[in-house]
Amino acid sequence: MPKPVIAAVNGVAAGGGFSLALACDLTIACESARFVTAYSHIALTPDLSCTYFLPRLVGNKKGLEMLYTNASITSKEALELGIVNQVVPDKEFQKTVQDVVAQLTERPAFALANTKKLFRLSWSAELESQMENETEMIGQAGLTPDFAEGITAFIEKRKPRFK
Repeated sequence: MPKPVIAAVNGVAAGGGFSLALACDLTIACESARFVTAYSHIALTPDLSCTYFLPRLVGNKKGLEMLYTNASITSKEALELGIVNQVVPDKEFQKTVQDVVAQLTERPAFALANTKKLFRLSWSAELESQMENETEMIGQAGLTPDFAEGITAFIEKRKPRFK
């Protein structure tokens, strides 16, 4: 998925919902949200990429502890562990999510998609090959109309209007 994917957690993210929240690029939770793995309570193993993203976000020991114990964590704890990007008061939740979506839709799609791609490639790349990937992507980005608009807007001291 080349576009940014946002999880908006307003309630309990359990089992597959927890896994999906981990897999998203950005996760916003309201203060009352809770997160629980829930798999071993029903004699299942994790799915939906949980075992890929959870150790990368919280480390092996904490990830295994969460999966073994099925402990429920608060949105504040999820923020501290790096599972969510932002926790907002329940009353501000919808507006905050809408504001983040609006900000991202104003950004150049090509640049966001390739930034996301570079992040994914970095997990299996050596430093030199990742720098080559970056050089290739920045060269491609420099040929886009959005890059021209970004430079023009910068020079004219105005907000860019990406397409």
